[in-house]
Amino acid sequence: MQTISQFYGITISMSFEENEPPHFYAQYNEHIAAVNILSLEIIKGKITRRALNLILEWTELRQKELLKNWEKCSLNQEPDKVKPLH
Repeated sequence: MQTISQFYGITISMSFEENEPPHFYAQYNEHIAAVNILSLEIIKGKITRRALNLILEWTELRQKELLKNWEKCSLNQEPDKVKPLH
């Protein structure tokens, strides 16, 4: 997995050779969740409510960049870094 962003103790990463739907992984402490980029839903795992709210806010701001990175990963290309939430 490639780390693409970090903010407020949350690490965001993407993995090569993943299946649809477009998603990324968010880790906060011992919690990890896969988040659908388009629907903003958790598709796997669990994460705290506080972290999820921050992740969803960030995803809405960076959705186009995240989709571009998803395409890069699906082509086995390294994803770009994405600005953190401030």
